[in-house]
Amino acid sequence: MNQITNRQAINDTLVKAAKEDKDIVVVCSDSRGSASLGPFANEFPKQFVEMGIAEQNLVTVSAGLAAAGKKVFAASPACFLSTRSYEQAKVDVAYSETNVTLIGISGGVSYGALGMTHYSCQDIAAMAALPGMRVYLPSDRFQTEKLMEALLQDNKPAYVRVSRSATEDVYDENIKFELNKASLVCEGDDVAIITCGELVPYAKEAAKLLKEEGIHATVLDMYCIKPLDQEAVLSVSKKVKCILTVEEHSPFGGLGSMVSQLISAKHPMKVVNLALPDGHIIGGSNKEIFSYYGLDAKGIADSAKRTLTNQ
Repeated sequence: MNQITNRQAINDTLVKAAKEDKDIVVVCSDSRGSASLGPFANEFPKQFVEMGIAEQNLVTVSAGLAAAGKKVFAASPACFLSTRSYEQAKVDVAYSETNVTLIGISGGVSYGALGMTHYSCQDIAAMAALPGMRVYLPSDRFQTEKLMEALLQDNKPAYVRVSRSATEDVYDENIKFELNKASLVCEGDDVAIITCGELVPYAKEAAKLLKEEGIHATVLDMYCIKPLDQEAVLSVSKKVKCILTVEEHSPFGGLGSMVSQLISAKHPMKVVNLALPDGHIIGGSNKEIFSYYGLDAKGIADSAKRTLTNQ
């Protein structure tokens, strides 16, 4: 089991880059430990700003630093960053086109037993609705590192959501990465499983379970929710019988909604969205929650089979 979290991969990438670039600044809302950014703060204290539990100020100060020429990475729990400071993200970052990367840590149901107040199950929809805001959910440490390296090279707003726990590696150090281009994990001609973030390893395992039953699945890692890689979606849609989208998010306004909208307009076919429910979500570890709602490998495989059977 890989023990390197995506948040640690973010810290490691920023530490490496900050040694050569003094314009890199990290801003936190009393979350340097949760974000694994302690090493950055210790090594570059003059490039680290602690705002305390004040998410609105976090985003506004970050935008101000960016307006002064800094490359700013603002980290806070995704549940608060995407809701409590939404107006600041809208006005100070997205509308103003400032060079701020908003890092939503412990996304989805990562906070487990803390329950609904600490879940971020609407953040994809909310952030994607902002003109000029890009939305990324990298799946493993290798993809996270490549994404961060790419974001260090541009000056556009972005929202990056990462999980709290370490995920199984999907890729390795030789990963082929292109910004805003989805990654094809495996290919099959029966069903396409389009997913993102922490659920990609589960989808990869689900494809193996399906193969044992003679069902061949394509798994598409859509880490770039916005801009959605439309070319990749349409390409796989023409090779399979149906599509299953899988996301750690509300069933409304996320990956499933975006894929369905595209498919209905460009290549009509059956699309089923597997997501968290529109209602109260149970407490527990992320693995327990995924299992309960059928978002683990077995659940995804079962949903793929039902989608094929009920065409």
